[in-house]
Parts: sequence; structure tokens; C-alpha cells
Amino acid sequence: MGSKIIFLGLIAVSCYVASAADPSPLQDFCVADQNSTDPKVVEANDFFFTGLHLRGNTSNRFGLRPTPVTVAQVPGLNTLGISIFRVDFAPFGVTPPHTHPRASEVVLVLKGQLEVGFVASNPENRPITKVIGMGDMLAIPFGLTHFQRNIRNGTAVILAVFNSQTPGIILMANSVFGSKPDISNDVLQKAFQVDQNVISQLQNQF
Repeated sequence: MGSKIIFLGLIAVSCYVASAADPSPLQDFCVADQNSTDPKVVEANDFFFTGLHLRGNTSNRFGLRPTPVTVAQVPGLNTLGISIFRVDFAPFGVTPPHTHPRASEVVLVLKGQLEVGFVASNPENRPITKVIGMGDMLAIPFGLTHFQRNIRNGTAVILAVFNSQTPGIILMANSVFGSKPDISNDVLQKAFQVDQNVISQLQNQF
């Protein structure tokens, strides 16, 4: 069964490689570096990563731990338009609502059962969710707010494949209530239609 799941994971990766293309820009901003790597000194380790078989420590407030494999970990991914994450979930662990500003995503379940969903922009604010288990996958369109939730009293593992070497992540609550300096209370009060004290409490948590 394990080899079958790995095979499915390789299919998912190969499908993305076949049509990989990074959207522009690759990151929030990019300051040019005139020093380029000489191809003569490139080696296999520039394209290599080990550790996706290791379980991540999920003892945190969300109950999950991502193991990223992006261009930051594997320099050889530069310009290839692909990256991959292993994400471990504790029982009932949650990936809170977030977006990836530079990538679409395919979620492949290696272990457990999760509710995976995203919110469509057309029709406006329509949630699309599905419970998926081992060997199942769900595609998450570019830029849409989405989440994953382990629905079982046991650990879960997913493989998340992105069509960007640097997909990025914006956690909704963190970006709104945890920005430094703070976003104006007047803006947040009008946006969320709540009392200023509620806004202050939320900002204090982040």
C-alpha cells in the first residue's frame, strides 16, 4: 500500500512538472543579484533533498508541521516552477484559512482523512469542501482562500504540490491582526463590523 501511495505522489508531481510554469512575479519583490552560478560547479546536491519520510513535530497551536521543499531548500528548483511540502497533522489539527500568492496546489493524502476546502470568488464566497482519504487528491485553484482539517483522532499526512518554486503563504488572521505596525482599528472595525475592544483582543493574540 505504501508503494502505491508513493506512486500516486510521483504521478501528481510528474503532472505538475509536465506543465510547470511560474506565475510572475516569483516573490513579493526581487532585488537583482548580478552573480550567477557557474554551471560547471553545479552538483547533484543542488537538486537533492532528503527528509520527506520524517514526521514533523505537531505540538503547536495549530497541530501541524510543514516540511517545505522549495528553492530555498533545493537551489536546483530555480526556474523549474515546482515545489512540494509534506504536512503532518496531529489529531484534529488544522491548517488555518490561507492563500498562496504565487501558486495553485494539489493536495494528496498519504495518511488519515481530512476535510479540504477553498472559497470560490465566483459565485462570491461559495465554500467548496470535500473529505478525502489516503490516495485521494484535491486541486486548489490559484490564489483562493483554503484550509485543511484532520477530522480523525489520529495523525494525518499530506503531500502538497505547487506550480511555483516559491508559492508563499498568507495566513488570513495573521496578516490582518498580526501586521506590524498594526492596521488601523478604524479599518478593521468597518471590515469586520465588531467593537474596537474585539479588534484589540484579536491583535493581542497575534
